[in-house]
Amino acid sequence: MGTSTTFEAKRKNLAAIRDFVETRAAELGAGVDAIYEIMAAVDEAATNVIIHGYRDGGGPLEVEVEAAEAGTLLVVRLRDQAPPFDPTRLPSPNLAATLEDRPLGGMGFHIVRKYTQRVEYRALPGGGNELTLMRPID
Repeated sequence: MGTSTTFEAKRKNLAAIRDFVETRAAELGAGVDAIYEIMAAVDEAATNVIIHGYRDGGGPLEVEVEAAEAGTLLVVRLRDQAPPFDPTRLPSPNLAATLEDRPLGGMGFHIVRKYTQRVEYRALPGGGNELTLMRPID
C-alpha cells in the first residue's frame, strides 16, 4: 500500500495534488520524465473529477502513490465519491481531424493515456470511483 492524502476536489488544490505526486514519486526513485508524465496524467484525471464528477461542487479526492512490480512501476490511484463514471471507455479522439472538425474537449483523457502505460478503472463498493494510473518508474 502506498502513501495517500485526501484533498478537497477543488481547482485551487490542483497544485497541491501535483506537489504531492511529484514529491512522493521522487521519493520512490522515479526519473524526471516519469515524474513529469505522471503529474500531467494525474492533473488531467483530477481536473476531470473536479469538473465533471463533482461538477465544481467539491468532495473528497484521495490520491495514493506507490511503487509496484519490485519498484519498477509507478502507480497513482485517485479515489472519489462522485457518480460512477469509467473514463477508460471514452473513445480516443480523431487526431487526424482538423481543429474545426473536432468536438470541443475530449483531449484530457487522451493525455492520461499518452503518459501512462496502463489505466484501470473500478467502481468502488459503496459508491465512488477509483482510477489507477501506471507507468515505468524511470
